[in-house]
Amino acid sequence: MDVNLHERHFPVPPEQVGALIESLAGDEDSVWPSEHWPAMWLENGLRLGSAGGHGPIRYAIDEYVPGQRVRFRFSGPRGFSGWHELAVVPAHDGCDLRHTLSIDPRGLARVSWPVVIRPLHDALVEDAFAKAATTLGLDGTRPRWSWWVRLLRRALRGHG
Repeated sequence: MDVNLHERHFPVPPEQVGALIESLAGDEDSVWPSEHWPAMWLENGLRLGSAGGHGPIRYAIDEYVPGQRVRFRFSGPRGFSGWHELAVVPAHDGCDLRHTLSIDPRGLARVSWPVVIRPLHDALVEDAFAKAATTLGLDGTRPRWSWWVRLLRRALRGHG
């Protein structure tokens, strides 16, 4: 089992960051960095059981607390078993936006997860945090992608 955690602090009330989560996969998505990555889509919007994905990754909403947390259970590609979650965590001077991914890769995913998917995932999540910061009127400077992420994006262009 591999657990991947990303977190960013925002010096704003939790309700403001919770509103960003509520925009996921909508027309005015304030978190997902579809400017640089395959768009996130959900068949029935942000509601329990709604299936969707981004690029080749498929999932369905498994748990949902409006304005606080949404958890997606993986349904594809083959070999990807686990979940990922976006949550607002209150803090003394604002809140944290936390993305947690728990995966138990099987078969070919044992190689594709650490070598290809995880580096791309990490860059995407950091881009999402930067977009959220910009939406909140804070410093939303995107981190520079690593040479490996840039190479993978070039190699996979048009696939997903």
